[in-house]
Amino acid sequence: MNIPQELKYTKDHEWVKIEGDTATIGVTDFAQGELGDIVYVEVETLDESLEKEEVFGTVEAVKTVSDLYMPVSGEIIEFNDSLEDEPEKVNNDPYGDGWMIKIKLSDASEIEGLLSAEEYQEVVGA
Repeated sequence: MNIPQELKYTKDHEWVKIEGDTATIGVTDFAQGELGDIVYVEVETLDESLEKEEVFGTVEAVKTVSDLYMPVSGEIIEFNDSLEDEPEKVNNDPYGDGWMIKIKLSDASEIEGLLSAEEYQEVVGA
């Protein structure tokens, strides 16, 4: 299982990459493995400001639909449009081409509440 050290994580199996006041967000390798073949990613919250733990979209796999939760508060400034035609990117490259959204952080102190790679490994029992 791939858990990159430079990223932050949530107990809901999302990863966060912080670059200045922008955060890129996707689902972890563990999450895509549990979901199975992803067939659709929906994000209808572009240009909206959401609070931490609010639902920003859904991911649909062959066997289930799961909500996607904001790991930190912010305004959704970009959606990975390529997922509309190729949702399997989430399965093939969850930390690269399979990213889902980018947000402008509204409260950088919330980053402190995210999990480190080591803490996330404990969550998933890796």
